Amino acid sequence: MGHLDVMGVGYVLPDGRPLLDDVTFRVGDGARVALVGPNGVGKSTLLRIVTGDEQPHAGSVARSGGLGVMRQDVGRIDDDRSVRDLLASLAPAAVRDTAAELAAAELAMMQVDDEPAQLRYAQALVDWADVGGYEAEAGWDQVTDAVLSVPFERAQYREVRTLSGGEQKRLVLEALLRGPDEVLLLDEPDNALDVPTKRWLEERLVAAGKTVLLVSHDRELLSRVATHVATLEPSPAGASVWVHGGSFTTYHEAREERMSRADELLRRWEEEHAKLRTLVTTLKQKAAYNDGMSSRYQAAQTRLRKFEEAGPPAVRVREQSVTMRLRGGRTAKRAVVARHLELTGLMEPFDLEVFYGERVAVLGSNGSGKSHFLRLLARGGSDPGPEHEPADDAVVEPVAHTGTVVLGSRVRPGWFAQNRTHLDLEGRTLLDILHRGDGRRAGLGREQASRALDRYELVAQAEQRYETLSGGQQARFQILLLELGGATLLLLDEPTDNLDLHSAEALEDGLAAFDGTVLAVTHDRWFTRTFDRYLVFGADGRVRETPTAVWDEGRVDRVR
Repeated sequence: MGHLDVMGVGYVLPDGRPLLDDVTFRVGDGARVALVGPNGVGKSTLLRIVTGDEQPHAGSVARSGGLGVMRQDVGRIDDDRSVRDLLASLAPAAVRDTAAELAAAELAMMQVDDEPAQLRYAQALVDWADVGGYEAEAGWDQVTDAVLSVPFERAQYREVRTLSGGEQKRLVLEALLRGPDEVLLLDEPDNALDVPTKRWLEERLVAAGKTVLLVSHDRELLSRVATHVATLEPSPAGASVWVHGGSFTTYHEAREERMSRADELLRRWEEEHAKLRTLVTTLKQKAAYNDGMSSRYQAAQTRLRKFEEAGPPAVRVREQSVTMRLRGGRTAKRAVVARHLELTGLMEPFDLEVFYGERVAVLGSNGSGKSHFLRLLARGGSDPGPEHEPADDAVVEPVAHTGTVVLGSRVRPGWFAQNRTHLDLEGRTLLDILHRGDGRRAGLGREQASRALDRYELVAQAEQRYETLSGGQQARFQILLLELGGATLLLLDEPTDNLDLHSAEALEDGLAAFDGTVLAVTHDRWFTRTFDRYLVFGADGRVRETPTAVWDEGRVDRVR
């Protein structure tokens, strides 16, 4: 069994700002530690330090057992890597290196089939057998069969970018959980997974018995998997870590107790400090006319000096405070009306009425058409009028459909999607984006813009370009733009995937106060509890409403 020790790790950003400070914790044999903290606090950087992709500026990392890593880009791979390349990259170093040489030898022989190329290829085959390559391929065969339902021989040269995000994640997770590595580092392994696959992941992580350090924003997954919770807490000197030695179900209570205890210790220290200062002042006055009090005065001075040198107890960590003021506005009673709406090649015709003020969760497996449905609404429906134009300058791709879906009067859609590109924002600072506004959103003065960024805990990033933000910071900023755009219909596609725990709770509070209608595609079981209607895109190709959330829908089984 393996373990992981992070000892006094410090890291400074290229611009000189400290990111991590004396981060120390242990992931013991068989423990599953969830690493949490605000977006941008340094979670992914710390994982890169543990893997050796980044070098710390202080401290060190030690481990035993092989290390298997799922990086954050899995699920968004868009290069020319093949399935074979991806699986080989997860293997032990000897297999990984020999696989690269074998691929290079095969390519060289295809280009020039001479004797040196043949000898090189023959040697690569011998080396492949020596390092256990054929045994690795047998394991990869089980992986591709479980995920893609085809043997490795047929799947190995398929480009990874042709797989869905969920298939990419599942492929890597299957390989790591079946593999020999005893320590796993998983950076957001649940993003892009539907709920049945998340449940599979939860069960496998618990049953595997491996030592795991993972970053996740899925509160349900954390409550089912984590044995410990390590929190990165930001400070001007860089983030430090506090470890809760229990599961996520008791995390919030333990954190509140810790904060209350810190407040109480600081209060007692300040009371004692005030008493000592008063004593020194009193003895100074008495010593002025009574020489016998001089020794007591000097002793009190020494006591006060040592007390102040020891300093106060740890100051309560400032909790992130994100405040979302999603205002909305009164619209027609029927906000969305669909009649015989069919998403071409995806779902059979269905009827739907969504009324002003309702919160509708759109559920179903990946690829069933949920995001297409939201995108159609984001365009203003099948026959949009001027009042139904998006709340921002988004260019929304058409959605093939038959039938109709119309928005009610004064319904202005605001669309949030994790995989939506924002080329219009790249290269610009947050202050510049807010100051200039766009075609439908009025610009803000510098002071107003700073106050808005401060409510979203983004004021420190005000002069940063949009593309340099973390995924969660980008998500918060996109929600801020929705707030300022005057949307009365919020269309949210996986809004909590990249939000830290506090921001997800702030979004829930913001939606509760929103004066308008909400439709959200989500696989977040915790978030879904705040909704009152559930629209399920079923495996039989039909759309139906259910009284409770349904998570066990499989892939759509009709010809699409």
